[in-house]
Amino acid sequence: MSREFGHGPMNFAMMSPTIKALIIVNVAVFVLSLLVGSQFITLFGLVPAKVIHERWIWQPLTYLFLHANLFHILFNLFALWMFGMPVEAQWGPRQFVKYYLICGVGAGIVNVFLTPDSLSPIIGASGAIYGLLVAFAMLYPDAVVYLYFFFPIKAKHMAILFGLVEFIAGTSSSSPAVARFAHLAGMAIGFVYIKWWWAIKMKAIGTLRRFVKTDPGEEAAEEPRRRKARPVVSGKGVSDEMAEVDRILDKILEGGEQSLTDREREILRRQAKRPPEGHA
Repeated sequence: MSREFGHGPMNFAMMSPTIKALIIVNVAVFVLSLLVGSQFITLFGLVPAKVIHERWIWQPLTYLFLHANLFHILFNLFALWMFGMPVEAQWGPRQFVKYYLICGVGAGIVNVFLTPDSLSPIIGASGAIYGLLVAFAMLYPDAVVYLYFFFPIKAKHMAILFGLVEFIAGTSSSSPAVARFAHLAGMAIGFVYIKWWWAIKMKAIGTLRRFVKTDPGEEAAEEPRRRKARPVVSGKGVSDEMAEVDRILDKILEGGEQSLTDREREILRRQAKRPPEGHA
């Protein structure tokens, strides 16, 4: 059954703090770029030759917050609101921001390696936005979206359509100024992250289980507390615990398994027994 996914009227006051913050930063940087001029774009846009030859390594991040004109920023911010709200509601703010930056920065890096000698600046959050489109389509594949406000289409079909359009445009010379393959890179990175990263993480946790086993008596004693502490399978609860798993894995990399507390060992055991949820 198709799902009608509605937001209601676009209301800034009703947006989550994360979406608000991203919109405010984008608008502020856009206004600043208009005041400063082209030098601001050259310094903080993505110029592949500058990144490769002059080590302007901040550009794969800062280019995400620059836009060419009013239509460009309005389109990206509308898409951020449209796809970002349900994705963040499902994952929570920390996972959402991580995914947004991974897709956007990753798309910029791909573009640098595809055109390492280019002096043409690339700007815009489109790599991250296309990653959000993929996330929305994988989380809500049968949700109905009205393309250009008139044409109903399922989210999964819209993602495929946009990917094909970007690929065809990127292999032609019709729009050389647009970083089409950066858009595709954002989609591909998002797909890989959602499709396989969670599975890889669960396998890593499973591997760690042999280092955090307890004796049978301790397991039996902990079982009532584990049942009581087990989180409800909902968007926020799962997201919070997965964020905690990320932190624990980072702690193991830094200080080894012996640095874990009993509570952290229990979280790893619990997650290792739970299959990935909520992804296509």
